[in-house]
Amino acid sequence: MLLRTLLLGLAAASLSPAWAVADDCGDAAALVQQAYPKARKNADGTSFTLEPHTSIALTFAYGDPPGLVCKIWPVHDDLLLVAVPLMEGSQPSDYAHAGDIELLIVDRKSRQVLQPGLMNDDAIAIRKVELDTGRYALAPDVTAFGLRIEMANNSLPNPFSETDLRLYAVDGDSLRMVLDGLVVGGNGGEGDTNCAGYFHTSRVSLAMSPAKHHGYHDITVVEQMDTDNPLPDKDGECQSHPGKSVSQTYRLRYDGSRYTAPAGLKALEP
Repeated sequence: MLLRTLLLGLAAASLSPAWAVADDCGDAAALVQQAYPKARKNADGTSFTLEPHTSIALTFAYGDPPGLVCKIWPVHDDLLLVAVPLMEGSQPSDYAHAGDIELLIVDRKSRQVLQPGLMNDDAIAIRKVELDTGRYALAPDVTAFGLRIEMANNSLPNPFSETDLRLYAVDGDSLRMVLDGLVVGGNGGEGDTNCAGYFHTSRVSLAMSPAKHHGYHDITVVEQMDTDNPLPDKDGECQSHPGKSVSQTYRLRYDGSRYTAPAGLKALEP
């Protein structure tokens, strides 16, 4: 999957009050048409097609390719963040969706198109795309926003899911990735598809630290890990047997260009 980033200028009149609602694109079709003038709206009215075989879905349903996601950036409420999944027409399976994601920042002033950044997705299906507007205050004049991508397989005996976070900061007229591929949640394990097995889950929280490196605040990352060994009881009923929760704390330091994810929380390699 190729992740491109763009800054898109729209006239002030194009921003209606409905755009201020979180996760609401307003007139999504009009937004897509302006961002991609060559896109053709499909007969069902819920998607567009770009040549040669790329589709843009306006909405998302489980099992379908992810759709357009929009969110007002609270710290810059004159900006709208938009994630546009550009999916290939030919998919490897019903659940594995291959394609690109383009990030748009819709502003009241005209902005330039940025150079692309790269991200790949192969056998693991993208299930959800979310914009994270938590207050990532990296420096007094730099606030980042996040893109969370949830990926999962479709296996009953070996379930797997992972949510990865990437952080982006607006730097003048450019958009920079400052954190690439931090795992912030997931689960996995192995079971007999009936009851017995071993399963694990993880949840990650982030907080800004007062300490700084190269002018940017460190980010404190706390991972909580839980396990379960379900087994059938004497009556055949499946019973959970959770293990003791374990937590681990990491410190992300800015190296002058970006934050580096710790080895244990790096996103899947393409």
